[in-house]
Amino acid sequence: MIGAIALLPWLTLLGHTALNAALLRRPPRSATTTERVAVLLPLRDEADRVAPCLRALLAQTGVARLEVIVLDDGSSDGTAEVVRTIAGDRVRLLTGSAPPPGWLGKPYACARLADAAGDADVLVFVDADVVLAPDAVAGAVTTLRAAGAQLLSPYPRITGAGRLVQPLLQWSWLTFLPLRAMERSPRPSLAAAGGQWLVADRTGYQRAGGHAAVRGEVLEDIGLARAVKRAGGRIALADGSRLADCRMYASWRELSDGYAKSLWASFGSPAGAAAVVSLLALLYVAPPVATVGFLVAGRPGTALWCGCAYLSGVAGRVVSAAATGGRIWPDPLAHPLSIVAFAILVGRSFARRRRGLLSWRGRPLTGELS
Repeated sequence: MIGAIALLPWLTLLGHTALNAALLRRPPRSATTTERVAVLLPLRDEADRVAPCLRALLAQTGVARLEVIVLDDGSSDGTAEVVRTIAGDRVRLLTGSAPPPGWLGKPYACARLADAAGDADVLVFVDADVVLAPDAVAGAVTTLRAAGAQLLSPYPRITGAGRLVQPLLQWSWLTFLPLRAMERSPRPSLAAAGGQWLVADRTGYQRAGGHAAVRGEVLEDIGLARAVKRAGGRIALADGSRLADCRMYASWRELSDGYAKSLWASFGSPAGAAAVVSLLALLYVAPPVATVGFLVAGRPGTALWCGCAYLSGVAGRVVSAAATGGRIWPDPLAHPLSIVAFAILVGRSFARRRRGLLSWRGRPLTGELS
């Protein structure tokens, strides 16, 4: 009985993960829309990976009035030439400029793109590492309207480097975020979004202040979601794994640098980060370690309960992966190692910020804007 009671936290979290997975919105296939849609693509030194993204955007179906607008944000690797070669005059190519004081690069690029979208009803922000299925934009716009939201965040299927830590992104909000309560709640603090692919009602976006409202935020996606809520709008999450792939990082070094840029901003303070990491370690790293320890100490009964706690964490990762297009096997078995790797990345992020070493795409992130 005591062992069963001790298992309750892990079983509760597993149940919450399964419930959220069942509640996830999934954009419909083969949808159509008559709304005016602007797909907005900010680029900075993306010559080596923009081609699949751009070709996918040009192949969209089900959107009667679609415009693709690309902004080359000071690239030095020939990104603009690649865009011209692939798309010709089928996209509108803008030339970016250095962000003004108080702005970070990506929010400024997105703001300029939104301004260029004219009278579009819906703004679709896409990163260069995202490849959309032909019916992805139409399906996402349909889901935005069905949810009655002003901002929709369809999470793509994450591929590329980082099998240990990348799946933690979707797993974390499926496991710890009250999904439907988050969508219904007007509280800006209760918000989640992924900037790889965002779909915004133009009127709601403007009412929230657009990207100008998050001009200095590294996590501009979550900041935009909070701004929408502050303006009285609604946000929604969706499983976009069947409609989009996102190869975020090609190497562990690239992943480490990307996480270093923004992880510190996810916690508010080093103390908050330490509390979260400690809790994750207690829930998901301690059980397998304790299992081995109790087996060595000749206490197989206690080891069994600890092993069940570990397997509950593994099961949560399996449920999350199945719901978001991830690897359901054998990667979840390494969930404790994923937590350890995440903790190391968090520590590195705070250390680099403290030393003023944060940068991205050749631009330093310092002071208030880091």
